[in-house]
Amino acid sequence: MPSATSPASPTDPAPPAGAATPPPGKTSARRHDREILALALPAFGALVAEPLFLLADSAMVGHLGTAQLAGLGVAAALLTTVVNVFVFLAYATTAAVARSLGAGNLHLALRRGLDGIWLALLLGLVLLALALATAPALVDAFGASPTAAPYAVTYLRISALGVPAMLIVLAATGVLRGLQDTRTPLYVAVAGFAANTALNALLVYGLDLGVAGSAWGTVLAQLGMATAYLAVVLRGARRHGAGLRPDPRGIRANARAGVPLLIRTLSLRGILLLTTTLAARIGDTEVAAHQVALTVWTLLGFALDAIAIAGQAIIGRYLGAGNAAGARLLCWRMVWWGIVAGLALGLLVAASCPLLPRLFTGDAEVREALLPVLIAVAVTQPIAGVVFVLDGVLMGAGDGPYLAWAMLLTLAVFAPAALLVPALGGGVAALWWVFAGLMMTTRLATLVLRARQGRWLVTGAVHG
Repeated sequence: MPSATSPASPTDPAPPAGAATPPPGKTSARRHDREILALALPAFGALVAEPLFLLADSAMVGHLGTAQLAGLGVAAALLTTVVNVFVFLAYATTAAVARSLGAGNLHLALRRGLDGIWLALLLGLVLLALALATAPALVDAFGASPTAAPYAVTYLRISALGVPAMLIVLAATGVLRGLQDTRTPLYVAVAGFAANTALNALLVYGLDLGVAGSAWGTVLAQLGMATAYLAVVLRGARRHGAGLRPDPRGIRANARAGVPLLIRTLSLRGILLLTTTLAARIGDTEVAAHQVALTVWTLLGFALDAIAIAGQAIIGRYLGAGNAAGARLLCWRMVWWGIVAGLALGLLVAASCPLLPRLFTGDAEVREALLPVLIAVAVTQPIAGVVFVLDGVLMGAGDGPYLAWAMLLTLAVFAPAALLVPALGGGVAALWWVFAGLMMTTRLATLVLRARQGRWLVTGAVHG
């Protein structure tokens, strides 16, 4: 919760007259840098901790047998898709809460956060009912083998019980980010990973529950995380007089704000799915190289997304406080951070190119195919840095409708070019230049255009 140690207010007073201070530009830049890093570094830790849940499950179940691990892979892919699609619960809530906080209305900030949590609970219950009813059909649609399908259905049906908690975690994370608190999500994520690992060891091996034990471990860990988040948010709500009952108008407002971000996310997922599908059509070696490159790309994305999360939280607060000029300055300062981070990550990947393929595969053909793909990843990281940052800035400003249209345009540009790659005999490297090069450059153009126009600089506690 905000406290005396929270990041500086966007309306902080100037230093006393006559004080020895650096030039105004340097003062502003340094203050912005402190704000960005104070939120981005813990956010990066929390983002890295999240995938460790699946890693722990895979490590435990992998020793049970190939069919069990294959079943887990199918079920986990379904669950990951659900979480990724509904990540708007975090994004929209962050912007709404940050705006109200910037306007000095902590009561409204917490009320809007609770509306987001209620929406997450309702969506989670609907998804739970659908997953329980359609688990066998979903597993079959994902192409699970006859030996793996029973394990996938078991894991999916049990893990579905944790979906409401997963979505509550997303929304509550958004509440805390909006309140300029990224440390608590880091602590909860680390504790959740530790609990998940311990529970898996106990249930999978100690009680010999196999795949079902792994699923129950994940459910219990997610319930624990949701409980921890709710305890923090509800304590703040009571302290500031925010009612805990569901407000239909507030829930509907959160849902309306989330729809454009849902469209944006689905468009992005469509791009990723099409890229993987086309890589698979080219050949087994190519799809293996693609999968490794996508893993590296995702890991790099965590670092860039951490800056974007800081952008969501701080930009929303500045605009809520009516400080449009400060928000614009902070936007371009974050762009600078995105470029620097992208250059650093690109150089890291380029320097690691001789080593990275050997870490992921012993197949010489896959390593050979992977090398030019990693070069494409390295070269395009500065572009990715700016894209991630501006995406976060516009989310924090509540500019979801523009982000939705921009991503649909990107999909329309990307899809024909990507489909031409296998048709013209191109390999996975060519496909990745279309993905990391053309697709990200298209996103860059749409986002920079919007940032320069300034139409996203809408001030006040409520967007629009």
